[in-house]
Amino acid sequence: MNKRDYYEVLGVSKNATDAEIKSAFRQLAKKYHPDVSKEPDAEAKFKEAQEAYAVLSDADKRRQYDQYGHAAFDQMNGGGGFDFSGFDFSDIFGDLFGSSFGFGGGRSTNRARQGQDSLLRMDLTFEEAVFGCKKEVELNIQDNCDQCHGKGGFDEETCPTCHGSGQMTSEQRTLFGTFMTKTTCSTCGGKGRTYKTKCSACRGTGKVRTHKVKEVKIPAGVDTGNRLRLAGAGEAGYNGGPNGDVYIEFRVKEHPLYERDGNDIYLELPITITDAVLGTKKDVPTLYGTVKLAIPAGSSSGDKHRLKGKGIEDVQTGRKGDMYVVLDIHIPKKLSKEQKKLFEELSHTELDDSSDFDKIKKYL
Repeated sequence: MNKRDYYEVLGVSKNATDAEIKSAFRQLAKKYHPDVSKEPDAEAKFKEAQEAYAVLSDADKRRQYDQYGHAAFDQMNGGGGFDFSGFDFSDIFGDLFGSSFGFGGGRSTNRARQGQDSLLRMDLTFEEAVFGCKKEVELNIQDNCDQCHGKGGFDEETCPTCHGSGQMTSEQRTLFGTFMTKTTCSTCGGKGRTYKTKCSACRGTGKVRTHKVKEVKIPAGVDTGNRLRLAGAGEAGYNGGPNGDVYIEFRVKEHPLYERDGNDIYLELPITITDAVLGTKKDVPTLYGTVKLAIPAGSSSGDKHRLKGKGIEDVQTGRKGDMYVVLDIHIPKKLSKEQKKLFEELSHTELDDSSDFDKIKKYL
């Protein structure tokens, strides 16, 4: 039976990169692995994909194949073609299926590793977020045991089972070739060392649950969704590694007057119709005190007045945003007889001389 082209088997072009070849094989291995596939010809397709990958993933063998095709390996192994039984697929299968499939995936845990990070959420008032503040946070974390200093025991010695590597390596022969299987050492749990005496305080884990209260300075200008990092305040590391970090995510409550947009704030200012027509001055509350705002005659609803530098301080640069006062003209719903008479008198006069109104009058 003639063999299919290796590129065709993997479904890649002849110009495919190493990464594309590896990705294609991973997909086929996941689809046709005999332990997971229900297709009747899965074993044959899986073996075919293995052979194609073993050749195309090797630069020298791929060069030979590109030049001579399958004939490059026909003289090997008594004319049986390329022999991939000694090829190490553990990096593929270990990542793809894990150690439960017998293809490895076990990793030594005797190296120093950083502890896990933690995420807390904190509610702030509008003012606390704008001006910054100090808050106390409670941390419930796994920290290193004070008794054994995070080791889990006393009188350390090299693990007699894995000889300090933290892994056990074995050779497995299957229908698809010989595979090197790496698993975590069951004696030391991958640490590579054991102890003559187990620590009673932490029961050999090296970790104890601790409760801490930490004062945190919240910088001015934070907003909902912003996070503050507390370096080294998280879970204890492994094998002497550093502690993880704690991240505080903020949720800022809305303000009854101000609406925030980045570092700018908006205030809706109600004025009467006479204020809008005649103009006036109004006291406006800002984050930094009251200012007097001059409202020109002939103002309309929606007009915006900018108060430079009266916004929120940028949490990174310290530069302040602006404040915008948006006019909202209130039309009275109830009038006294005298007020109504005045408006009726005004209705008989030409109040609006705007060009926009003149355009409408042309069509009346």
